[in-house]
Amino acid sequence: MANSGVQLLGFGLSLIGIIGLIVGTVLPQWKMSAYVGDSIITAVATYQGLWMSCAFQSTGQLQCKIYDSILQLDSDLQATRALMIVGIIISIAGLGVACIGMKCTTCGADDKVRKSRTAMTGGIILLVGALCAIVACSWFAHNVIRAFYNPFTPVNTKFEFGAAIFIAWGGSLLDVLGGAMLAASCPQSKQVSKYPKSNSARSTSSNKEYV
Repeated sequence: MANSGVQLLGFGLSLIGIIGLIVGTVLPQWKMSAYVGDSIITAVATYQGLWMSCAFQSTGQLQCKIYDSILQLDSDLQATRALMIVGIIISIAGLGVACIGMKCTTCGADDKVRKSRTAMTGGIILLVGALCAIVACSWFAHNVIRAFYNPFTPVNTKFEFGAAIFIAWGGSLLDVLGGAMLAASCPQSKQVSKYPKSNSARSTSSNKEYV
């Protein structure tokens, strides 16, 4: 059975991973304009995220515009949005379930086997949430790479990876590590069944000696 130190480490990594997922989802730097070709323009940098697009001027001003309509967005962007939101919600739910089953909490402390199963269930839920986020980030990255190497894409409209997608990737990987540590809380009931048998055997042998 996993000790409390491993569970605390898994809980901490999962919590940092969820924060990374939330920050990465909110930030608009999922992809940024790539300066390729002969004419390099450095006056304006364009960023596009899941919720808004921003333009960074050479004067230091940042102007952002939230997407007006969801139905006007690409289906890939809508799917990435949905997967990231689902991944965050599932991860938060898994973290709450794992918190109940951890050894350092007093909820249900009488039944240690049930607490271990609860922590293991929370870890598995965290892994599912992290998987949703990894699929969303990888899908978005694949579309960026495909559009970048497409010869029909104009040079001034090509994008490359931004900082937000790396933050989301890092958060999902931390979520995987934390969920795996919490999922290692497998209950072992064999050790509990051995002790009563040994005690009963000793009692019977002592009774025979007195007789």
